[in-house]
Amino acid sequence: QVQLVESGGGLVQAGSSLRLSCAASGRTFSGYGMGWFRQAPGKERQFVARISGAGAITTYADSVKGRFTISRDNAKNMVYLQMNSLKPENTAVYRCAARARGNHSYDYWGHGTQVTVSS
Repeated sequence: QVQLVESGGGLVQAGSSLRLSCAASGRTFSGYGMGWFRQAPGKERQFVARISGAGAITTYADSVKGRFTISRDNAKNMVYLQMNSLKPENTAVYRCAARARGNHSYDYWGHGTQVTVSS
């Protein structure tokens, strides 16, 4: 079992930055690939970024490339999403998720943290 708790969301102006954090329980954290997803009201959940267990491989949605950076600290069981140059369309609930090595789908999800970007 892995429990995930996000933090760091808030209300910011367009062009600002935020860093989201995701704290994970469990002793085998490095064995999980981690992802960030977001869901805006009335819209489907959207992939944002993911990172491999060791942190060597990262993938981003085209809409956030160059502005968002995913990272992890396996010693602290933490995953981060640094978001720069935020836009109003980035407003959503951001959730982190974990998937065990070899799995295609994510097994565990956090409850999310709200990010609101005003224009």
